[in-house]
Amino acid sequence: MLSARSLFQEILDNDESFALFCSVAASGESQGGWENARIAALVPETQRELAPKITRHGADEDKHGRIFNALMKKRGVRPVPVPPETDYTMLLEQNGIGLAHGRLRREEPLTVQDIVTYLAHSRVTEQRASEQMDLLRKHFADHPDLGRAVRMISHDEDNHLAYCHEELLRFAYAGHGRAIQRTLRACALAEIRVYRDVSLAVMAHMGRLLGWSKPKAAVLAAGIHAVYAYERLGGWRRMVSLTMPERRDALSGPAGPEPEFA
Repeated sequence: MLSARSLFQEILDNDESFALFCSVAASGESQGGWENARIAALVPETQRELAPKITRHGADEDKHGRIFNALMKKRGVRPVPVPPETDYTMLLEQNGIGLAHGRLRREEPLTVQDIVTYLAHSRVTEQRASEQMDLLRKHFADHPDLGRAVRMISHDEDNHLAYCHEELLRFAYAGHGRAIQRTLRACALAEIRVYRDVSLAVMAHMGRLLGWSKPKAAVLAAGIHAVYAYERLGGWRRMVSLTMPERRDALSGPAGPEPEFA
């Protein structure tokens, strides 16, 4: 019987699929770290108090990338090239979501609207990240090799999501509410398409590495399409709501220490 736990366990038990899983994750986290570092450096003067939080966000993402690389090193496998069709972060940028890398490479201060766009993009993608890590924590929090990493990254992603809610609400109270809702909706509808396409691509690669039968691959693909259908019909709305989080000022202070992998 197929289940999320059995599927993840199969991927984790095979060196090649484990290397692909960790490489895809590490690449996305590292890209997120670079993006946040550049945004922090280009924050407009009127929003400079946000810079330390954005810097912390980027430091967390960099830390997560190092954690996935450390897991591969401990396992004795090497990182593998990330297939372009599985590159979630870059595909979002290509779909016009978030701030373009070309813009971030210029030494030109961002605008307040740019910061709103960044926060809206982050609110949507951190919702996905928080949910994915919550699923992994549910099944693997006590895993001898993955447990500490899963718990730490899940905690960080929850902090990132709380930070996005709090800061977007601050901007909404300052008069940017309509722009925020418009940007959130566009981001969410694009993200669910990209997530579907990336999920299908990742499962196709995993299927080849693990020798899945055509019926098994078809069932998994159907499940991915069913999730997209649910999200397209209204599930995307969970990504655009804003509520004041219980975790206030979640990104104050430096990033926490990384777990050690002997």
